[in-house]
Amino acid sequence: MTSMIRVRNVTKSYSRGGETLKVLNGLNLDMDEGRFYALMGPSGSGKTTLLNLVGGLDHPDSGELYVAGANLADIDGAELARWRADNVGFVFQGFNLIPVLTARENVELPLTLTGLSRAERRKHSEYALELVGLKDRMDHRPRQLSGGQEQRVAIARAIASDPKVLLADEPTGDLDRKSAEQVLDLLARLNQEFKKTILMVTHDPHAAARAQSIVNLEKGELGRIDHNVPPVAAPVR
Repeated sequence: MTSMIRVRNVTKSYSRGGETLKVLNGLNLDMDEGRFYALMGPSGSGKTTLLNLVGGLDHPDSGELYVAGANLADIDGAELARWRADNVGFVFQGFNLIPVLTARENVELPLTLTGLSRAERRKHSEYALELVGLKDRMDHRPRQLSGGQEQRVAIARAIASDPKVLLADEPTGDLDRKSAEQVLDLLARLNQEFKKTILMVTHDPHAAARAQSIVNLEKGELGRIDHNVPPVAAPVR
């Protein structure tokens, strides 16, 4: 299979209190196109750092990092921002929705950075909300939605531009079990039906079990990789 994410000898350190903290230590990793990965490991193992590097939110100190065919170590500034808008969708634990905007307006907002017309942006946002099962909530503001619905709006926002890679950082961390299952069903559907490459950071073994592969990081280095056969996604409710 084709590698969507290819990490070669990547290092990343941060300065804290006058000390240098090495987070990733010569990491090597390949992730196939169209596969659903869960990224696990203890706190401080480098999970979120790797997610930020893959999403172009940060740069490695050294090494090569290829995502969707681009070496992110070689691009920066406006070029990196354009690449990120075209190729990556982000889903965070805290939803990060704008309270004064409706669900549709929240989904449409990042599309203003693309070359789409206003009518095209509206069409994309409405389709994304329909896809996540919130067609009847398009005009609701975040305070009128449940936590699970807010996260599904955040997922709609992430997929509205049809990215190649979907990055999720603890997407079920603030949800009750029923809402978490709905979000996991949705991620599995996006992977299985729409062939999205998904990298999900999670501490929850139940959530990780929904992925096709579980990648374990240990002190900034690759630990074991476990392969699962996930159940068929349930319909989004």
